[in-house]
Amino acid sequence: MSKFLIEVPHGADKASCDMAIKVFLQTGSHFLTHAEWGCLDGEHKAWIIADVGNRDEAVFILPPAFRSTAKITRLTTFTAKDLIKADTYHVL
Repeated sequence: MSKFLIEVPHGADKASCDMAIKVFLQTGSHFLTHAEWGCLDGEHKAWIIADVGNRDEAVFILPPAFRSTAKITRLTTFTAKDLIKADTYHVL
């Protein structure tokens, strides 16, 4: 399993926010009903962190209307031990 951050943008008007939230809540998916939203701070996106097998599984969590605009980022946690082999990860 890998951890992915799924970022889903939507329009900045109230109707777009309401529609996106409604679609997420009506799906019944645990991932979607527990999304975090930035609308009240002017950031019209929803974020979901999901532990799934691969990027394709992360995309398929989303309703079809949001899949093409979503940004999927695989998350990695590094430790101090990882810094020793940092050239493998290209973090320095």
